[in-house]
Amino acid sequence: MKFSPQTLAGLVLIEPQVHADTRGYLMETFRQDALEQALGYAVNFCQDNESQSVKGVLRGLHFQLPPFAQSKLVRVIAGEVLDVSVDIRQNSPTFGQHVAVVLNDRNKHQLYIPRGFAHGFVVLSDKATFAYKVDNYYSAAHERGLAFDDASLAIDWSYPKSDLKVSAKDQNQPGLVDISAESARFNIDLDLYA
Repeated sequence: MKFSPQTLAGLVLIEPQVHADTRGYLMETFRQDALEQALGYAVNFCQDNESQSVKGVLRGLHFQLPPFAQSKLVRVIAGEVLDVSVDIRQNSPTFGQHVAVVLNDRNKHQLYIPRGFAHGFVVLSDKATFAYKVDNYYSAAHERGLAFDDASLAIDWSYPKSDLKVSAKDQNQPGLVDISAESARFNIDLDLYA
């Protein structure tokens, strides 16, 4: 596996080694010791999630507050998405900035997203199956969101807003300036990601 730190501290793009021949392919999709060595700290995933969405569906931007904040390891099993992570750590020099990467069933890339990021994706293919591991359990009481169309984020979702299929909940999330009190709860040790 190849681990490539992204421009926002803590985000890591993972390129698995794919062994392919005329029969098909084999790859390791997760290896805890290699991930922990690349990150420099322990990760204990406890829940796997999977969703399937059609073209133009946008899910996000989501996060959970402490003590149920989650790190995620995301990948696409079938199809293609534009995956977006927004830094919402108040003490981060990159607060409010984002990274967008294309994940699909051809490149088989994965993205590790640490706690302190809002996360979302939009489906670029006719249909996509999205899978991810989290290191903390889902808690409805701690679930929060960030407006996907907040102008201050300047995210290019690859579609006109009118073509996006967004849930009612995600259409009514607060902007970055409105979540500042909640994002202050992500004042974590950024040296962890150095």
